[in-house]
Amino acid sequence: MQSRLAPSALSARITCALFGILAALAVAATSTAQETAPMGHNQTQPPPMVQENKTIKVSEHVYVIPDGRVNLVPNIGIIVGNRATLVVDAGMGPRNGETVLRELAKVNKNTALYFTTTHFHPEHMTGVQAFPPNTIIIRPEAQQEEVDQKQPEFIRNFSRRTPEMKALLQDVKPRPPDILFDREAKIDLGGVTVRLLWYGPAHTRGDNFVFVEEDRVLFTGDGVINRFFPIFPDPDASGKNWLMILDHLDELQPRTIVPGHGEVGEASLIGVERTYLKAVQSRTAELKAQGKSAEEAEKLLLVEFRAKYPDWDNPGWIGDAVKRFYAELQ
Repeated sequence: MQSRLAPSALSARITCALFGILAALAVAATSTAQETAPMGHNQTQPPPMVQENKTIKVSEHVYVIPDGRVNLVPNIGIIVGNRATLVVDAGMGPRNGETVLRELAKVNKNTALYFTTTHFHPEHMTGVQAFPPNTIIIRPEAQQEEVDQKQPEFIRNFSRRTPEMKALLQDVKPRPPDILFDREAKIDLGGVTVRLLWYGPAHTRGDNFVFVEEDRVLFTGDGVINRFFPIFPDPDASGKNWLMILDHLDELQPRTIVPGHGEVGEASLIGVERTYLKAVQSRTAELKAQGKSAEEAEKLLLVEFRAKYPDWDNPGWIGDAVKRFYAELQ
C-alpha cells in the first residue's frame, strides 16, 4: 500500500506505514432518503461558529477547541511537536478557519504546519481555506474521492439551510491535498508521532482516524460521538463496517477520545457507541424477520431508542441508522 505525494510535499518528513411529540416529528423528517441532514434532524441550530478562547489541553502535546455541543461545529485538534504541528479539522468556511488560526497561535510556535480532516463534510474541512499556503494537507485517497464527487453538492445543500451558513460557505474553494495515502500514514512532528488511519466506510466512505501515539489520544471524527445519535449521512455509510472499525479503535488502546462532536472523554466512549449500534442492528434484524418493512421498523425503533437514550441529541438520526442496517441485512 503506497502513499502518493504531490510535488509540493516531497520534502515533508512523512512516512507512510501501509486501517422518543419530538419523536413523531423526527419520523416525518427522516421519511425521505437524502445525502445530507435536513434541519429536522437537529434539535437546535445556532450558527455553527468555532469557539474562541475555549481551547483546552488534553495531554502533553494535544489541545482541543471544543465544539460546545453546537451542531455542525466539530471538535478541532491541535497536536504540537518540537518541529511541526498538525491541525485536525477546521470548522465551516474561512471565517471559522481564521478562529482556529488565532487559537493555534496561542499554543504553537512552529512554522511547519500540517492539516488533516476526519472526513469530507464542510463543517470539518472547509475552514482550511484560511490556512497559510505552506500548510501541508494530507488525507486518505477514499476521502479525496468524496471531496471530488460529493463536496460541491454538500456545500450547496448546507448553503441553503440558513443565511449564516450561506455566508460562511460563500467563497469556499476546496484546497487540494499535498499528500494522499491508502490506509495509513505517519507524521513525525518532532517528539510525537501521529498515525492517520483509514479502515473503510463508517460515517462516510473516507473516515480518517488520527492517533497520537505517545499521548494515546484518538481523534475519531464522527465515527465516535458523545451523547449525539450516530450520523448516517448518505448511502456510503456502513453500519456493519462501522462496528468492525470500533473494534480496530479498541486495539489502539487509547486513553483519551476526542469525538467528532460532544465532550472529550475516555476510551469507554467507543464501547458506548458500539452498544448503541449493535442494539439498533439487532432490533432491526428482529423486526425484519417479523415481516416489518423498513418504514415500520424506523417508526418503532425511533420511539424505542429515544426512550433508551433520553440525554442524547439529534434523535432524527435513529431512523437513518435503522434504514441503513435494514438495507444491509441479507
